[in-house]
Amino acid sequence: MWSLGKVLSTPEVMRVYIGSFNDKPINETDDGPLWAILFEKEQDDLLNDLKDIPKKACDRRINEFVKCARAAKIHAYIMSQFKKEMPSWIGKAKAQQRLIDNLDQLFEKIKREHHLPPGHFPNVDGFKQALNGFNIDIFERVKSRMIQVVDDMLAYDIPNDITKID
Repeated sequence: MWSLGKVLSTPEVMRVYIGSFNDKPINETDDGPLWAILFEKEQDDLLNDLKDIPKKACDRRINEFVKCARAAKIHAYIMSQFKKEMPSWIGKAKAQQRLIDNLDQLFEKIKREHHLPPGHFPNVDGFKQALNGFNIDIFERVKSRMIQVVDDMLAYDIPNDITKID
């Protein structure tokens, strides 16, 4: 039971229910009265949690949406920084390779400039591999209005929608 965290890759702590979940009544003479009370409470908790599954599924979807919005914002900052640091005319291929090779430093620079948490950034090695197939010169600079819209959505729109759901 203690190694469930290795099997279930979720940030939430999993609830484990104990009890005798069959059609037969609990035999208090074999299990004792305390176990019977515990089993009944656990069964009630399980039934209540099963009733709450639709609400929890909605919460999970909202959390995934927020995570995707934050990732899109981070990617926009990264692509914009690439565009800023690329030369206008000559040496674009070398500059691109230099930027990809120093991606961890670029991430640190973006974190400092925009006050972003490190946990929201993608894996450096995986991102380097993905960038090798792209021409960075075609990336657009980030428009502050677009970032403001995402920030407003995360700060105001989603919380307002959640209160309407509850």
